[in-house]
Amino acid sequence: MIKSSASYKRVVVKIGSSILSYGSQFDIAALKSLVGQVSTLLEKGIEVILVSSGAVSSGMSILGLDRRPNKISELQACASIGQGLLMQNYTSAFLEKEKKCAQLLLTWDDFSDRGRYLNVKNTLFSLLSYGAVPIINENDTVSSEEIKFGDNDNLSALVAILVKADLLIILSDVEGLLDEKGVRIPLVREITPQIRKLTSGTKKAISRGGMLTKLDAAEKAANSGIPCLIASGAAKDVLNRIVVDKENLGTVFLPCQKGICGRKGWIAYSARSAGKIFVDDGAKEALIKRQKSLLSVGIQKIEGSFVKGDIVSILDREEKEFARGSVSCGSKELEIVKGKKHSFEIIHRNNLAII
Repeated sequence: MIKSSASYKRVVVKIGSSILSYGSQFDIAALKSLVGQVSTLLEKGIEVILVSSGAVSSGMSILGLDRRPNKISELQACASIGQGLLMQNYTSAFLEKEKKCAQLLLTWDDFSDRGRYLNVKNTLFSLLSYGAVPIINENDTVSSEEIKFGDNDNLSALVAILVKADLLIILSDVEGLLDEKGVRIPLVREITPQIRKLTSGTKKAISRGGMLTKLDAAEKAANSGIPCLIASGAAKDVLNRIVVDKENLGTVFLPCQKGICGRKGWIAYSARSAGKIFVDDGAKEALIKRQKSLLSVGIQKIEGSFVKGDIVSILDREEKEFARGSVSCGSKELEIVKGKKHSFEIIHRNNLAII
């Protein structure tokens, strides 16, 4: 593994729907197995936060559905019915181990709004101080397309960044990232276009996401200085073998040496972008290589409507996003001054995150 077991003080574990179900039925035995493993980690002094899917699949089981609905209202109904059962099963399983757990249901707004983001962080740390295991899920019962994370892989990365976890573990129904021949890749130092070509979305009837979303999550974590490991949740005693025994399971994604953290981490990955700013090559070089602020002279065009303080994406001439930042003026004002030789500071370097 990446660190000695003594180095792991806080671990975020994402549990996919496919781990907690067989066919269209909820798998209580799998849940109890994972809870037992988490309990062992707690007894070794390791804090654990779970990001658990399973509400929708639990609801599907109760309703007798064999395929995941496509309509938002039907998904919300399944989640509403299933979330209570999911937490009932978790609560009972942890009580059997004389452990406590708690539920947090989140949407993008809880991360995008800085005040709510810090409130979530404080709540999580309070729960951990009480020895409770926070169990986080997307609030599917109220989420619209505008405020959905899209998958719990992405949510788990945001949670890991929020609490500055030592390790993010994503448990799936595959043993890790596989190469073209179907052989597990044990270590990924950088997520390149060649690595991304190995991925695909999911075709399973009860889940969403797939290896592509797991790569996105791993990249967010790695760029924030957090190692990520994707492994099979069906492997016997998988969490203890990874965290304690340091076995070579799954695929490890190494963290960047200078990870984005703190407020810049929030700007880079947690805050939602309110618009786009397209810059020329000189501005891109100044931001990346010389760590300068973004000036109006290097801005070629903008998209979207935003106001002072909003987070916006910064794109190069190939329309590839490479940074995000908090703007010092709104889109209407920026339209007037963009490209002008008399430069105005649009994003200060302290409010800028290179991604």
